[in-house]
Amino acid sequence: MKTSPRLEAALKKLYTAFHSNKLNPECNKQCAVGNILDNTDSWKHLSDHHGSIKLNYIGTVHQRIGRKFNGYSPLELLEIEATFLKACGYQLPLHYKNAKPKNPTDKIILFKGLSDVIRILCEMDGIDNVMDYTKLFEVKNQKAFYDIV
Repeated sequence: MKTSPRLEAALKKLYTAFHSNKLNPECNKQCAVGNILDNTDSWKHLSDHHGSIKLNYIGTVHQRIGRKFNGYSPLELLEIEATFLKACGYQLPLHYKNAKPKNPTDKIILFKGLSDVIRILCEMDGIDNVMDYTKLFEVKNQKAFYDIV
């Protein structure tokens, strides 16, 4: 399957972060977007609240001038992060009064979050979800329709 350079880079960074225990939904540098943006937190200035999908003034300016951060627009970055946080069990935006998982760095919670992020990253690039394994179970004439290569 052909992927875009931005998707390929994002997948590598998220994979590395997950397996090196450097994925933390509550840290702007170690969340999904923080990792995609090379563990920087400058993206947090695009909105007023972590987990919000509403651009603030700075985010709107960057969006209107067509600014990209590692290939992603400000709105795409906010959507990626909101997807990750929701899938991890957070009530958005992040706030100490809002619901959150008891152990946000639990591997099962993080995997669920990453699965949803990968789905949305693929949608943004107009390709099939690279995590979709259902094709492996398709059969034709009682034989596997697709070979595992």
